[in-house]
Amino acid sequence: MKLIVGLGNPGNEYSKTRHNVGFMCMDEICKYFNVSLEQNKFNGLFGQKIINNEKVLFLKPLSYINLSGEVIKKFIDYFKINIEDILIIVDDMDLELGKYKLRYKGGSAGHNGLKNIELMLKTNEYKRIKIGISRNKNYDMKDYVLGKLSNEEFNKLNEVILKTPKIVEDFISIDFDKLMNKYN
Repeated sequence: MKLIVGLGNPGNEYSKTRHNVGFMCMDEICKYFNVSLEQNKFNGLFGQKIINNEKVLFLKPLSYINLSGEVIKKFIDYFKINIEDILIIVDDMDLELGKYKLRYKGGSAGHNGLKNIELMLKTNEYKRIKIGISRNKNYDMKDYVLGKLSNEEFNKLNEVILKTPKIVEDFISIDFDKLMNKYN
């Protein structure tokens, strides 16, 4: 069983903000696989589908992003999912806008959502797709990540968002080292 998680904040006021890139990717992924996130469990919206003979859960935690580890941990425990079968999709200020990188482990780089995941899972060795949102030194970090994307920024980011379903499809069926070699 695989668990695909898109990180973001719930509510319309956070749609199209930099911190909600994970939610935007999850929307595109669910559209691609024809999955509806209609079930609410442990404060998370989720759906499931069999893909390439593998049961796959798709999750949007409804807690704020900084507490998403609590929701993820409950899903892992309830569904008995191995850490190596989890893929987290998250924004990253240290990557240029419109770039992405697959990682198998690493630190949080100051991202409070990842810090909470590491706290709850007791490891930083989980797979992730980091989506670049760039860093803007003219803004307070919190204001920047919660700020709305301009049309130009969204269009650039959307190029990456549209690639995530194929990355997830490959994640389901191939070794992660091969996946990183293919997409990084």
